[in-house]
Amino acid sequence: MQTLSSINNGDSVIVSQIGESSLKVKLMEMGLIEGKRLQVLYRAPFGDPIAIDVDGYVLSLRNDEADLITVQLIEE
Repeated sequence: MQTLSSINNGDSVIVSQIGESSLKVKLMEMGLIEGKRLQVLYRAPFGDPIAIDVDGYVLSLRNDEADLITVQLIEE
C-alpha cells in the first residue's frame, strides 16, 4: 500500500484507509472515504501541495495531509 502523497500525476487510486489524526473527520467530510476513487491531477512546483479530483471537484492537500491517506493504485 502507498500513501496519496507518493502517487504520480495522472494516476487514479482507491482510498483504503485514513490514518488516525485530528484531521481524519475533516478529510472524510471532504469526500475522502474508504472505497472512494481519486485522481492526482498535479503538484505545485516544489511538490507541495497536490491537487486531486474527488467526484469532479478539485481538492488541494498538503503532503503531510496526503500522507494520512493510504491508497491502492488502479492499473488502467
